[in-house]
Amino acid sequence: MKVLYSKYDKTKIGSLPRIVFPGRKIVIITEDEARKAVDYLLQQDLLGFDTETRPVFKKGRTNKVALLQVSTHDTCFLFRLNRIGLCAPVIELLESTKVKKIGLSWHDDLMMLHKRGEFTPGGFIDLQDHMAELGIKDMSLAKLYANFFGERISKREQLSNWEADVLSEKQQNYAATDAWACVRLYEEYIQLKETQDYQLIVVPEPEPEPEPTITE
Repeated sequence: MKVLYSKYDKTKIGSLPRIVFPGRKIVIITEDEARKAVDYLLQQDLLGFDTETRPVFKKGRTNKVALLQVSTHDTCFLFRLNRIGLCAPVIELLESTKVKKIGLSWHDDLMMLHKRGEFTPGGFIDLQDHMAELGIKDMSLAKLYANFFGERISKREQLSNWEADVLSEKQQNYAATDAWACVRLYEEYIQLKETQDYQLIVVPEPEPEPEPTITE
């Protein structure tokens, strides 16, 4: 029986074994490559989605989404949107209802993607909605993955330059792992929902700090 926690202690994550996407990674930098990738992806039954944006360190400024990563069980396509934009194949993928598309806090990603162009999202499933059904309150990807699988997803590359001329191997691994993790988490959720083979340990909320006493 799998043991899950309503809130996962993040101090334990650092000691867990690190997990990295084990499959092949394909970087997409032209519309022709995007067409071939989307044709392949729309033949699958389940896809993990995530995005990356170049960080901004000045208040009031934002960047557009630079990378859309879409993963199957063994292959992750890295669409460099800063190169190809929301081209027709990418829009087709985002709008298609042929395949289940799993993301985490995906509403935020969709808002960012809409800054690159108009589309009507179809087939998306947000992991947060389903994790709440199991009684889990900690919704970050790193905590969810540690909670479900006892493994650590490194977030070291999160604030790297996603508009670099060439994505490093570490960046590719980071991006692919995040999208692939969504597939694994959703499949595990489905299995646990069907079998009920899990125990939820409810972690109590911390006691609120006492109000300071004011004396004359």
